Amino acid sequence: MTDSTLFLAGNTPDAPRSDLPWLLTALAADLRRVDYTLDGVAGLLGESAYRALNRDQIIPALLATESATDGESAHGEKTTAALAAVVRLWLLAEPQMRETLDAALPGIRSDGLVELGLLEPVPGADLPGANQSAQDLLRAKADLRPYGWDSNEDGSGGAELWVASDLAAHQQAGVLRHDHVLGIGQASTTLVQTTVRRHVAKALDLGTGCGIQSFHLLHHAEHVTATDISERALAFTRFNLLLNAEALHLDPDRLQDRVSLRMGSLLEPVAGEEFELVVSNPPFVITPRTLGEHASGQFTYRDGGLPGDDIVSSLVAALPGALAPGGTAQLLGNWEIPAGTGWYERPKSWIGPDADAWFIQREQVGPEQYAETWLQDASESRDRKHYRDAYAAYLADFASRSVAGIGFGMIWLRRPPVTGQVAGPEAGPAAASISRFEEITYPIEQPIGPHLGAAVERSDWLAVNSLADAHLLVADDVTEERHQRPGAEHPGVILLRQGAGLRRTNLLSTELAGFVSACDGDLSVGQIIGALAALLGGSLAGEDGFDGDAFRAGLLDDVANLVSDGFLVPSDPAE
Repeated sequence: MTDSTLFLAGNTPDAPRSDLPWLLTALAADLRRVDYTLDGVAGLLGESAYRALNRDQIIPALLATESATDGESAHGEKTTAALAAVVRLWLLAEPQMRETLDAALPGIRSDGLVELGLLEPVPGADLPGANQSAQDLLRAKADLRPYGWDSNEDGSGGAELWVASDLAAHQQAGVLRHDHVLGIGQASTTLVQTTVRRHVAKALDLGTGCGIQSFHLLHHAEHVTATDISERALAFTRFNLLLNAEALHLDPDRLQDRVSLRMGSLLEPVAGEEFELVVSNPPFVITPRTLGEHASGQFTYRDGGLPGDDIVSSLVAALPGALAPGGTAQLLGNWEIPAGTGWYERPKSWIGPDADAWFIQREQVGPEQYAETWLQDASESRDRKHYRDAYAAYLADFASRSVAGIGFGMIWLRRPPVTGQVAGPEAGPAAASISRFEEITYPIEQPIGPHLGAAVERSDWLAVNSLADAHLLVADDVTEERHQRPGAEHPGVILLRQGAGLRRTNLLSTELAGFVSACDGDLSVGQIIGALAALLGGSLAGEDGFDGDAFRAGLLDDVANLVSDGFLVPSDPAE
């Protein structure tokens, strides 16, 4: 399937234009000159106002920029007044005078911004009889904000970008449009932080939205295919790619060499193709279905149009078929939890025999809280009657399926490599069968992607190595805690804690604590277990005697779990 000329034309109605390269170049130069970057905005607003803005609270930022417009301070050649005007225009959605914008952005000027579709006159300002001042008042037609990430330790991979999307609920009045193009939010950044980064030839960004996942993929994938059901979303993505072509290492005249934009639902636009990596922040929000509803009435950025959690379940079931051998997929999702069941039971039923899977539930809420969250998300709470009716519809929909809770979390899938095949330098040899379903609701280290990748590597290592012959070390971030009652001879509780990654805590038995304390890389696992068996055999013997074989097997299983979770790591005994 080839790219549609609709998107290549770069002039999709009611979306920023990407067919005017000279204006895109001028805009990027102006934004860079005024230091419209993450650091520049943070420096202008100050720490507390910047944190408030990240919570969508704009009043502190409004106050900070009001005091900055006098231009008393400067960042080299970048005047505070110019940066304040740009921040007020796009981040705070405050209309600005034409002359103010022309001074702040002299390369593109306000006329160029209007032509790109980023600005529009304030309604009513051009009515007959309006004074010249009112006619020159312009407002943001789209959100345009800085975004970026730091370089890797080797100095590669960092980027400073600008991302256009539709104005968010806190930037405009009324309910969001149903084809709203979502900007950078908590879900999208969560997926960015969760993704395991490795070099791949072909990657798929399924449901690209404004393109944030594609920006990151372009730094470690030779080619990225970005899909979406929304024509406007793909138009925003194309605009963002071309605006940031230099930072993303793209040739604006040969965009198709590294990026393919395709319109369609879920995996339909890439039917028959295979990818080494798929990432997706799909429209997973569970929404009540009504008779006779039309797609135009759905919020396309979050509503997949299917009942319950069918959009996530169908995607999880289908994704292994879009993966190359050894390929992985990572996505976010919601799942329903029927009354009287464990949260993992439904997700577990979605996994076929041809896929490894790892689900981490990060949050669980009741039907009422779920309804409140998503009605407020689209500003549907502003109409009292609509809010009441929609809230009731959510509760009735969940009740019809006996749903007691809704889970949210991270999903990792893999199509196992062909037996004996090495899928790549990062994937290792033939992989183990991974089936993990766990709940982790406490804070974890971010980005978590590298730690998830390391966990998969450890699981694969356990599958192809003899653990009894291995030499282990305690991981650098692991500490031990011992708790005992006053006067007690021995601790009643021994804990291992991780300071990094998933920050797990493991309750140790006496014998397992003894094993861990001996893991300095000198003795093999089998040797340590043998010594413990000899040492503890007498003290653990009961009326039925000490079963040495059962002791060794049980302790070996416990050690395997500690390796899998990263408390213990393999060591080369020759080092």
